[in-house]
Amino acid sequence: MARKLILDVDTGTDDAIAIMLAALHPALDLVGCTTVNGNTAVENCTDNTLRVLEHIGRPDIPVHQGMTRPLVRKTFPTPRREGDQSSRIHGPHLPLPETSLKARSTGAVEYLIETYRAATDEIALVPVGPLSNIAAALALDPGFADRVPELVIMGGSHGWGNVTAAAEFNIWADPEAAAMVFQAGFRKVTLVPLDATYQASLAHADSAAFEALGTPAGHAASLFVEHRIAAYDAVQPLPGGGHAPIHDALAVASLIRPEVITTEFLHVDVETAGTLTVGRTVIDTQVRTEAFKRKAPNCHVAFGADRALFRSLLTEAFARTA
Repeated sequence: MARKLILDVDTGTDDAIAIMLAALHPALDLVGCTTVNGNTAVENCTDNTLRVLEHIGRPDIPVHQGMTRPLVRKTFPTPRREGDQSSRIHGPHLPLPETSLKARSTGAVEYLIETYRAATDEIALVPVGPLSNIAAALALDPGFADRVPELVIMGGSHGWGNVTAAAEFNIWADPEAAAMVFQAGFRKVTLVPLDATYQASLAHADSAAFEALGTPAGHAASLFVEHRIAAYDAVQPLPGGGHAPIHDALAVASLIRPEVITTEFLHVDVETAGTLTVGRTVIDTQVRTEAFKRKAPNCHVAFGADRALFRSLLTEAFARTA
């Protein structure tokens, strides 16, 4: 039986690849998408999500628009500006045809609460943007965490940041929401941070292979990978250049084949006050004596990724048409 999931997205280029993987892979059943302010304004994220779903022939998947701003703050720790790193990697609109599809009238937070209250089957929740919608659901429904069987988050980092020296974008964009989510007591939380996603980056050869599939998803994936490589080479070059991480899709891939990532069960907190470190995921990897015992683990943190398996899962999905 295909595994059911809801994707919570701030759709830019890597979210788009994650959506296509979730919507087309035979091992998954994408129940719905919720959108959140993040890579671009939430209205653009919603439009991008709808464009992707129509392009790959899955207009049946409902899209619900969510939070327009962080949970507590009026905006990001540093306000969004034209031409910043995120806008160059994603842009406001994906290079896909405009769509006449519309988001459903029920907002994302209400949809999440209602769906999990009514669920008779297990539905994994996979947020790959800022955690504003998830935290808002927790605030409105005290039983929400108990109803979600598994939460798979793309975000954070142990070794380095991408939006600041200390923080990864998704956690940094709404640190109070992220802190609330990690403290909420979900039954199982998996974190797929930069430490793992950078080990599964894709290159020009992968883009060419997707294009050669001759499918709408293969063509779109090729466009997005090429765009990401060009953007990363310009604003955040990886060693050797010519490749870029596809962060969000790796989180989805872990639902299909858990061995695509390697994890450790650790305690994760989020810094919400530090002038230089706001949004940092504080991942406790140390073993201490009884007198200085660390906090109980609350999260399965991915530190490794299998690039070949990841690429294989993407290819398997993108070879399909709806």
